[in-house]
Amino acid sequence: MPEHTRRTQSLRTVALWDAVEALATGLAAECDRSLRVLDLGGGTGGMAVPLAGLGHTVTVVDPSPDALAALTRRAADAGVADRIAAFQGDGDSLSDLPAAGGFDLACCHGTLEVVDVPADTLTALAAILRPGGALSLVVAGRLAAVMARALAGDFTAAKEALTRPDGRWGTGDPLPRRFDSATLQSLLAATGFSQTTVTGLRVFSDLVPAALVDSEADRVGLLDLERIVTTHPDYAFLGQLGSALHAIARRA
Repeated sequence: MPEHTRRTQSLRTVALWDAVEALATGLAAECDRSLRVLDLGGGTGGMAVPLAGLGHTVTVVDPSPDALAALTRRAADAGVADRIAAFQGDGDSLSDLPAAGGFDLACCHGTLEVVDVPADTLTALAAILRPGGALSLVVAGRLAAVMARALAGDFTAAKEALTRPDGRWGTGDPLPRRFDSATLQSLLAATGFSQTTVTGLRVFSDLVPAALVDSEADRVGLLDLERIVTTHPDYAFLGQLGSALHAIARRA
């Protein structure tokens, strides 16, 4: 893989990892111990393996046996196989997990867009968390799709994405639904969560051609820009244009 491609790929994930690492570190300090983490839809372990590397115990639930096999190999290569458990399943099977009701942190990244009933999945996630446990939730952002279709000259599709309740730009849209911040916060409040914050991810990273991020200085500059628009109180509104929205909430 070319070096500039690797850099662009890391730009897609580094801001999320920074946020999850900070969340996990804070929770561990509250608990004064390592965490019990659930990763729903965790696939090949992109989040689970580094969390296990921090000393936490991670349970990954994913419907794909191939992804779970890759996770097992990845965990072994990283030397954290003893801290990762893999289960084939989905949101409907969470109550059957050994630590159900006692997880400290649940990650659900890129999954809520494709489940049958998002509210049911969030309710199940709330149920497996201990009181005060945290949820890290990443979903596709509606406004990014609106901007992308408009910039491509497809104004009808942009209007569809903006006005349809499911945030889709038409029948050819590969995602069943997208979210905006207000909808996401309402859904979380209705399913047992509180203290919700929503920030944007990949506001610029999915728009900037890889050829323009061809040096470490370019990469650092783009990351700094992403952090400012998603965290600074004066500019955080721009985060709503992110390709993904990252919600952090506590079980009420």
